[in-house]
Amino acid sequence: FSYSEYQSLKQQTRSSMVTKFMKWLSIVALLLGLLMRSSASYRIVLGLVVCTAALVVVAQAFRTGKYLWGAGFVSIAVLFNPVAPFTLAGGMFLWLDLACAVTFAFSLAMLKAKPLLSIQGIIHPHRQTESL
Repeated sequence: FSYSEYQSLKQQTRSSMVTKFMKWLSIVALLLGLLMRSSASYRIVLGLVVCTAALVVVAQAFRTGKYLWGAGFVSIAVLFNPVAPFTLAGGMFLWLDLACAVTFAFSLAMLKAKPLLSIQGIIHPHRQTESL
């Protein structure tokens, strides 16, 4: 078990935690957006948070080979991008926020990083045991 393998496992774990945090942050922000839909300043912050989280999920989807999920989150990033925001009717933002919150929630279950191997699984690849 080399130092570079250790660093790689450490980076994978950190990346997975950041992605999960960003998903939860987006879900909370989108649900708060349902309550604060009239606040223009909140829409800007919401766009920044959701766009950033969507791009993080795009990277995760492409790393795990789930390209359809990646394409879906690219569209979320485009819809919520704070640089050139879309203007939609008030009721449409309500449904868009709800649909995106549900999509982020599904991605928590559907887009998971491959489990890390334990030391035993690295030393003996035919055993493939997962770490705790």
